[in-house]
Amino acid sequence: MAEGLVRIGEVAERLGLSLRTIRHYEEVGLVVPERTRGGFRLYSERDIDRLALVKRMKPLGFSLEEMRDLLEIIDRLSAGDEDPSLAARLQTFERVVAERAEQLQEQLAMAREFAEQLRRRRFEVARPA
Repeated sequence: MAEGLVRIGEVAERLGLSLRTIRHYEEVGLVVPERTRGGFRLYSERDIDRLALVKRMKPLGFSLEEMRDLLEIIDRLSAGDEDPSLAARLQTFERVVAERAEQLQEQLAMAREFAEQLRRRRFEVARPA
């Protein structure tokens, strides 16, 4: 095995993703692992970082196209591309993530309030008359 590369099983274990999910992300082009002569997938730390980023984006409702877009921005910035539009696009993602996080906090607050209401009703019903 090439130095610093790991097999799909280790990636799955490290990131808490299923093998099927990792293969799907490969199929749609979000990550492109190396292959051994026998066809085994080998992932670099860069590949693992990409998958970790995708894992964070998924529950926030980002589409595969949006994931591809963000990965492209990050790749280009990492390669030293100084195109000012990249920073603006990255800032847009930051804003969207903040908005979605705020929405999730509101939903969580409502869920907690609802759970508390149910708990109170359960105790009201359980009290003898």
